[in-house]
Amino acid sequence: MSLRELDPKTALKALQSNEAILIDVREPREYASERIHGALLFPLSTFDPAALPIDKSRGMIFHCGSGKRSADAVARCQAAGVPIDTHVRGGILAWKQAGLATIAIDPATGAMFDPQA
Repeated sequence: MSLRELDPKTALKALQSNEAILIDVREPREYASERIHGALLFPLSTFDPAALPIDKSRGMIFHCGSGKRSADAVARCQAAGVPIDTHVRGGILAWKQAGLATIAIDPATGAMFDPQA
């Protein structure tokens, strides 16, 4: 298996330049609690590589909480013949440690906010 690990800042640059799509493989409750803006949810518990929104003009980057599940998603893709090999090393934890923004929803008001701010 080929596994390409990106640090969070490199992944962010790929997203900002529209070179990649970010896929969050955490579970819906984790995604609802806090997420990276623009990430699409494809939970590992129901993960189907054939259902991914493949865009030949852009790469795909997986992320999870710490990097373990996203590496597993890469392995599942490669086993299914889907050519995806990239994930965020350290997941959303590393993303936040790098000082990058996430979004969450305030359950009292429904307002979105950045928990890091």
